[in-house]
Amino acid sequence: MKKIELDGEIADKITILNLQDYLNYLQKELDDFDNGNYMHDDDIAHSVKIIPALKMVIREFGGDIDE
Repeated sequence: MKKIELDGEIADKITILNLQDYLNYLQKELDDFDNGNYMHDDDIAHSVKIIPALKMVIREFGGDIDE
């Protein structure tokens, strides 16, 4: 089996893109909730708690945050 190797910059970029995608998903879910869509209380609490942490990690990897 062949191995695929990525340098650190590419691996960091992939990580940033995945984290940004998850952040955008959580923010959209909260926006939808604010506009009247149902969201379970546990999901709301989780999103409110994890969004700031995601922003911190994205910045740590050199990513940008749309605010």
